[in-house]
Amino acid sequence: MTEESPKKSSQDSGLEAIEAAVFRRLVQHLDSRRDVQNIDLMNLAGFCRNCLSKWYAQASSEAGVEMGKEAAREIIYGMPYDEWKTRYQLEATPEQQAAFAAQQAGSAGE
Repeated sequence: MTEESPKKSSQDSGLEAIEAAVFRRLVQHLDSRRDVQNIDLMNLAGFCRNCLSKWYAQASSEAGVEMGKEAAREIIYGMPYDEWKTRYQLEATPEQQAAFAAQQAGSAGE
């Protein structure tokens, strides 16, 4: 006996469309705030653009669409990652690095 996957209702499809639109808006917002460094995002929210690209690649793989890390990064960054780093990434300050280390140490116990 094979187990059937549950059928998606139109409400589920509508919810997925909303979630997709929200995701696109998040990526668009991050693109408009290139002044916000990944380390700042990590320190404040515990995730950054790189995390989003990893999640994107993982979700793609789970959906049967193989996507490499660099392709996923290009979707999130809107350009090749190396180009984004050259144009927008600043050297992390000692304060940012200390906050990141403290945040990582705090999340290690979770």
